[in-house]
Amino acid sequence: MVSSAPVASPGPLAQTVVGESGPTVVFCHGLLGRGRNFTGIAKALQPDFRCVLLDMPDHGRSPWTERIDYATAAAMLVEQLQVLAADGPVHLVGHSMGGKTAMTAALSSPELVDRLVVVDISPTGAGEVSEFEHLISSLLAIDLGSISSHGQADAELAEAVDSRMLRGFLLQNLRRDPQTHAFGWQPNLEVLLRDLGSITGDVPHEGRTFDGPVLWVGGSESPYISSEQEGPMRALFPRTVQVTIKGAGHWVHSEQPQAFTATLRHFLRAG
Repeated sequence: MVSSAPVASPGPLAQTVVGESGPTVVFCHGLLGRGRNFTGIAKALQPDFRCVLLDMPDHGRSPWTERIDYATAAAMLVEQLQVLAADGPVHLVGHSMGGKTAMTAALSSPELVDRLVVVDISPTGAGEVSEFEHLISSLLAIDLGSISSHGQADAELAEAVDSRMLRGFLLQNLRRDPQTHAFGWQPNLEVLLRDLGSITGDVPHEGRTFDGPVLWVGGSESPYISSEQEGPMRALFPRTVQVTIKGAGHWVHSEQPQAFTATLRHFLRAG
């Protein structure tokens, strides 16, 4: 992907803080997720870490942008990190799209990041466009004006998405306006669909490297990390340690939370 200059930031990213003491760990979720997806992990890390769960741009309660690419998303993340790292660099954890955003931020502003954790994604395109194109299109196909409950939306989505767990993950993004009672999507679905090629493309790096410690976590059942991507990953992040968690697919932290938390804690507490 060709790097482009980020547009002006529309405002700070929404965040939820878990914990009051210890080193700061900042979590960045993946496509169609939200920061609170990491709530269980953040609670399991207590009382040793102060965890900040971010909603990525165009997701959750964070601002929408006019275009979606990693230069723009990382610039918004860096703005947040500059505040969060006022007392020293933070640990940064990113899953999937959030992993690529975190990688881009670490490469552009390494002074803000102590340790980096990349969850089930590589810095190069993984060819997953068709999967997410189907999911986003399926959400957009739901006639929000005709539904009166999440259950009705789930029934409509079931025609396109078989997995109940995946439907639950997707429908967390459906919100009802407390005043008008109308349903709407929190993510910027139309722009996410339009710019999906950028989201699934390469991390922009402009020849930079990040020389801090990096933990690269993958799920044993996930296709998102392959042996071919090890070279590009280590070229950008030479101090990478790779760990594969058994019995996990792409959503490693939700499918194997105890193993993921133990791995994360060990890495963050290493000297």
